[in-house]
Amino acid sequence: MFPDMWSLPMPQALKAVYQNGTFILQSACNLPEGIEVELFVQSAQVAPPRITDIVARQNFLKLLVERMQQNPIPANAPHFTRDMLHERG
Repeated sequence: MFPDMWSLPMPQALKAVYQNGTFILQSACNLPEGIEVELFVQSAQVAPPRITDIVARQNFLKLLVERMQQNPIPANAPHFTRDMLHERG
């Protein structure tokens, strides 16, 4: 038989920190013990590349800017509001 879709938990957004191969929740969650979940990882931080050589860093930044200029955002791209870009609650 098919599972009763109304008895499945609603999707939840949970914050966690990844340490030593484990996701450590930053808040409590209301899930049954032993339930299998599917993770969609979205980092809240952007990690800069670790380039210590000045010339290599300059070359990297030059190539990055060139790629950005070759792939501009289309004029008809959707516009996102602040509320759409930042979680609330």
